[in-house]
Amino acid sequence: MESCRDFVDWLGPDASSSVFILLDNPTDLMSVSAVSRSWRRFVIANRFCKVLCFRMWPEVSNLTHVVEACPAVTSSEAGSSSCAEWKNLEREHRVYSYLSCSIFSVVRKRDCIFGAIHASSTDNFPIERIEHTLVPSNQVGMRPSYWSSQGQSDPEVPETLTYRLLSKLCVVNEILIQPFEAYFQPENPIYSAKAVRFRMGHSRLPLETSIGIQGEASADNNYEWTYISPEFHMLQENTLQSFKLPRPAVCVGGILQIELLGRVQVQQTDGLYYICVCHVKVLGHSLKTRHFDVDFIKASREMVLKWQPEAEDCSSDDSEAQDSPVGHVTCFNSRMAPPLFEHFLGAAESASDDEPLL
Repeated sequence: MESCRDFVDWLGPDASSSVFILLDNPTDLMSVSAVSRSWRRFVIANRFCKVLCFRMWPEVSNLTHVVEACPAVTSSEAGSSSCAEWKNLEREHRVYSYLSCSIFSVVRKRDCIFGAIHASSTDNFPIERIEHTLVPSNQVGMRPSYWSSQGQSDPEVPETLTYRLLSKLCVVNEILIQPFEAYFQPENPIYSAKAVRFRMGHSRLPLETSIGIQGEASADNNYEWTYISPEFHMLQENTLQSFKLPRPAVCVGGILQIELLGRVQVQQTDGLYYICVCHVKVLGHSLKTRHFDVDFIKASREMVLKWQPEAEDCSSDDSEAQDSPVGHVTCFNSRMAPPLFEHFLGAAESASDDEPLL
């Protein structure tokens, strides 16, 4: 009986690559890599997981290289250059597979703000400082809780609020902002902005310098932004307004800045335009819970992605199991446990024995 011919061999590497590169979902790519050993090797050799990750989230394309801090895959044994290169490709495939899954998987969103860094201006410090935007209640010490900018005669002067997130790698889905209604002023004016925009990135300053900094040290040129959102219209309403990003964005560096663009409300007592905000939340999830981190090498301006799986995931048995498509998908499924990867696990089990281990 004539054996079935492998699709990749029949179509050829160039045409096969043109087909595989069209996959736009990490689930589909992992399904393909689970079909057989030869397909998995083809996916790894062509770095499809890395290419897809960069295509879906361009902000992570600034990561220069990856480090997998796992004893099972970190070996000091000498080997040929081709073997070392293949090990590097396998490591890259592993890390970007888990990274894509961690970003793409549906998890419960939480507030990712760790603390406030600075505001571009503050009217009455400290009673109207940026930290009040993180207070859950509407009052602090018998006073209303809010941040206020300084007054401006030009309504187009922008303001910024800068926050530090829970970790240096966070997935951000939406930002919630509530303008402040000055109920103690005539006609209860609401000091909203015309529009908002969000920037994410990292500080060029050392961590110990960038925490709690003010003045020149907090200038925008001390940050490098890897993601900038579109502009969103803000309503002049005293409500917690939701600004959902077009897609989940990865904040590489743990810094998120809110740009408040344009002013709409004049204060009667001085005739100046102000922007006031009482509540801010950043909804998403930290990738540190999935054992991801990033290091910034200031001298070379490199960004190194680090992945440190749990100790039980680094056992030798697990490493050997990953050499087969079934082992690879099973380990992937058990670690990350997203429902979207479960549907193809059975199919991979039936297809994996079609060819011998290479």
